[in-house]
Amino acid sequence: MIKRLVGFTILTISALVIFGGSAVVPAIEAEHALPEPLAAGGATTWYGPRDRHALTRPAANLTNAERLIFHIGQAVFERPWTPALAAGAEDDGLGPLFNARACSDCHPRNGRGFSPPALGGRLDRPGVVLQLHPDEQDPAPSLWAGDPVYGHQVQSFALQGYGAEAQVSVAWTGQPVPLANGTVVTLRQPIFALTGLGHGPLAAVTRPSPRMAPALIGLGLLDAVPAAEILAWADPGDADGDGISGRPNLVPGPDAAGVRLGRFGWKAGLATLDQQIAQAFRDDLGLSSPLLPDPAGDCTGAQTGCREAPHGVSLNDPFEVTTDLFAALSFAQHHGAVPGQAGSMPEPAVRGAALFAEIGCAACHRPSLSTAESGVPPALAGQTIWPYSDLLLHDMGPALADGARQGQATGREWRTPPLWGLGAWRTLNPDAGLLHDGRAGS
Repeated sequence: MIKRLVGFTILTISALVIFGGSAVVPAIEAEHALPEPLAAGGATTWYGPRDRHALTRPAANLTNAERLIFHIGQAVFERPWTPALAAGAEDDGLGPLFNARACSDCHPRNGRGFSPPALGGRLDRPGVVLQLHPDEQDPAPSLWAGDPVYGHQVQSFALQGYGAEAQVSVAWTGQPVPLANGTVVTLRQPIFALTGLGHGPLAAVTRPSPRMAPALIGLGLLDAVPAAEILAWADPGDADGDGISGRPNLVPGPDAAGVRLGRFGWKAGLATLDQQIAQAFRDDLGLSSPLLPDPAGDCTGAQTGCREAPHGVSLNDPFEVTTDLFAALSFAQHHGAVPGQAGSMPEPAVRGAALFAEIGCAACHRPSLSTAESGVPPALAGQTIWPYSDLLLHDMGPALADGARQGQATGREWRTPPLWGLGAWRTLNPDAGLLHDGRAGS
């Protein structure tokens, strides 16, 4: 029926100083930071250290019927989409503006995207995009509907006959940093530039923000953590005096009725996993879906050629990503593999975990959370998980600031990215980087 069917690193104390942060190390026992073999509870999978498919497998506790749905959804994730009218019902609708042709282009093997080129130049591989957000001084960020001309994201590719919005290039700067033992390391920073803007300059209040495609691991489990548990960890005014002042990002929910706790994206700008999936279809691939049904995707009213372009058709419903395909992909993303730690930890790793807690990393990278007992998919319910994140916003200092606001997040604030599965990142994509813009090479 259908052809080919269906971030971040642990910061050292020196880096905390460079990035503008400071903290009184809280009293967190070292054993609380030790990795748990069952990282996702009963959903945990196992993999070898060089398994290139470690994150493309289903959760271990699915039934055989659920595994079939998972593999259909994973096929949707990996399929390349084609231009409208090129392949018929349920198999077309790409663009006309886009950043990738398949979800897996930006997340190879469900891992991180490609870093900006190490020598600088044009971003010619999927992996980092420039999202468009309001300047953090904008008086009404909650009303932000994208740049009035370029929408929510810069699309640097287009179908034949349509012009890309712009080309994105990168240059690198470096800063030497002496460590406590006298070693000098160089921290690099990417500087992104837009050239060939097809419709004139960005609006004065628009701030482009680079966003690296993260690894897609344990997303359904993070979706299943009760909001109350995350909010209980928040301390926006640092009332306990430990130097850590994480706070939630409250953002519009999928039905736009009121606000909900944000937990997805580099600034926790999306409340649910399905919102994240729908936004990626719209902004990265130019595809409509049940949550974001506009067939013109991220094309604004100023982009008349884009809005008038042919759009994909379906025999079943009016969306380019049909309801059934969206549901299958959502199931796969909710139930994707979370690798566990097989056997006992080697002694250096035990010492590393103790250091992780001693210098305060676990204050933000909270080792464990619990999922809800009900109201979530059965395979994800009642699990103790070890993502190493509090899912809250933290001020990361001026060096990491992007000057943009997303929801209630300021330019200096970023969500604590989960660290689970980090050991597989080089195996999955040797050209991937860490942090939100790929600047960290290790």
